[in-house]
Amino acid sequence: MLLDDELPGLSYLRILCEQFPALEVVRAFNDPLIMLREIEKLEFDLCILDIEMPGLNGIQVAQLLKNKPVIFTTAYNDYASEAFDLDAIDYLKKPIKKERFEKAIQKAVQLLKAPRQGKRFVRLNTNLGKALIFFDQLLYLSTSHSDKRDKRALLDTGEELLLKNISFEQLLDLLPAEEFCRINKSEVIALRTVRFFTKQEITTTLTASADFSNKLALSEIYLQDFLEKVG
Repeated sequence: MLLDDELPGLSYLRILCEQFPALEVVRAFNDPLIMLREIEKLEFDLCILDIEMPGLNGIQVAQLLKNKPVIFTTAYNDYASEAFDLDAIDYLKKPIKKERFEKAIQKAVQLLKAPRQGKRFVRLNTNLGKALIFFDQLLYLSTSHSDKRDKRALLDTGEELLLKNISFEQLLDLLPAEEFCRINKSEVIALRTVRFFTKQEITTTLTASADFSNKLALSEIYLQDFLEKVG
């Protein structure tokens, strides 16, 4: 579903959507009140909507969509905090670039692929701003070298993020317990990265680099939990 009170912006959104096979535009509206009147008759998975609109703004519309996933578009930064408070998939600044739009759509597709598995991501504060961290992309966590209150997060894309002011206990409460395990005082791994292990060391499938080893210490205090999780 598309919603933008400016017709050029609405037409541009439709053109963008037509370039992605995963997307089918059900309806496009330029009036939020008309959209809300007709919404009960329509089936859709995702709403891409502007924020600054007459009558109702996009934040208010999203609150009425009964938890449907949304991607916000806007020319302003004023509503970024409110948008993420609604667990928006993404927040796109106009003019929207195709590459940035594609990233938002990839997040939406991942979210919608497994609707029965529960929430498959967590929203966290990072060095780049608020981010949606998808569980199936997260490989490894470690204490930051510069500030122990922060945690380094390695994603399967090769990207590294700094998670701001969060403890391992808080992170493990948010992550699926059957998929992640703390292995020592300063490291947590996704169990799917385990290749070999002894009672003291884990060899992972992670790519070693100048400041990172794929052989990680397994502390005695976390050994039993690890063994139970790997069966």
